[in-house]
Amino acid sequence: MPLADPISAAWNTVARFDDYESAQRAVDRLSDDGFPVEKLDIVGSGLRLVERVTGRLTSSRAATAGALSGLWAGLLFGILLGLFTSGHSFLAVAATGAALGVLWGAAFGFVAHARTRGQRDFSSVRQLVATRYDLIAREGTVERARYMLGEAGLLPEPGPAQDAER
Repeated sequence: MPLADPISAAWNTVARFDDYESAQRAVDRLSDDGFPVEKLDIVGSGLRLVERVTGRLTSSRAATAGALSGLWAGLLFGILLGLFTSGHSFLAVAATGAALGVLWGAAFGFVAHARTRGQRDFSSVRQLVATRYDLIAREGTVERARYMLGEAGLLPEPGPAQDAER
């Protein structure tokens, strides 16, 4: 029977998991049992982009976010410059760097949001998520890994799609 995915067929798939935590738990158990885990890979497939909307973005919020980012960048720059000073001037240089960072960050945040002209008035966090995770073994260790996971009760039951691939 032809395989649905020839690339996966070339891999030595120990097991397929529906979530990353299950694949991680399997590798951790194999590690605990003395398996050479450096011969394993966890490969995520079926990638999706998930964008979680975290809130409304206004000009003032964009400026505030820019100011906070600028604070850290300015403080870091001020501390680095302050290393070449002595005494109380170190604190003055660090504080000046932080203040300038806040001002520039707020300005850049405000301008960047204004340039969108209302096309993106929300903030969000993006994340790539896989729909399945294959645990792959190299160098002839696939059967040993399957056996050890089966003994530990961590080998998932094969579904119809997995049966067709084997």
